Amino acid sequence: MAALVEYFLIAIVGMFVIVNPLTTAFVFASLTADAEDDEREQVARRAVMTASAMLFAFALLGSLIFQLFGITLAAFRIAGGLILFGIAMSMLNKSEAPDHDKADVRKSKALLAQDISIVPLAIPFISGPGAIATAMILTSEAPGFWYTIVVYVAILTTTISCYFTMVYSKHVIRWLGQSGRRILTKVFGLILAVIAIQFVLNGIGDAVTDFLAGLNGAGSLDE
Repeated sequence: MAALVEYFLIAIVGMFVIVNPLTTAFVFASLTADAEDDEREQVARRAVMTASAMLFAFALLGSLIFQLFGITLAAFRIAGGLILFGIAMSMLNKSEAPDHDKADVRKSKALLAQDISIVPLAIPFISGPGAIATAMILTSEAPGFWYTIVVYVAILTTTISCYFTMVYSKHVIRWLGQSGRRILTKVFGLILAVIAIQFVLNGIGDAVTDFLAGLNGAGSLDE
């Protein structure tokens, strides 16, 4: 029992550190600053459900999925980084549009809600390359059935915490006011751009490492 509890602590700490619900909440707050409360909750709920399904699927079948489609974790990192960088640029270039009427604003909010719940919140922010790799490693190293269940509980605990941090981030937005929201959007757009570049650099580094390892393996076989 003690070993099971210890594995749960390892799993939940690993998932929390990689996913970082607080960072996700601040980006969510920036992207949904003008949305209504019910829209924000729908976005958060959809993002968490999608991310949970993704992490569960990769925890169970991750290696098989990657092999089936010929995908490497390096490619996944680079793709996720490029997607995040595009979102970051839109945040940095975001401007107020006072000429839009209320119908247009409501329409744009609805479109925004549909877009950001999947990308970038669910993928790659909550269920990003690091979180997917962590889930795959934890399940592959689980010594028994209950240890695997513990990994799923850790994943669910982490994603649910993301939901609550995103939903309650509205209090921060209200406290900041209109000017503060614009500043927050720019600041986290910059942070998101840096994270995106780091994703790409990590992916390139992994790809180079895999390539060199392949060359060394081929060289050994030739000898």
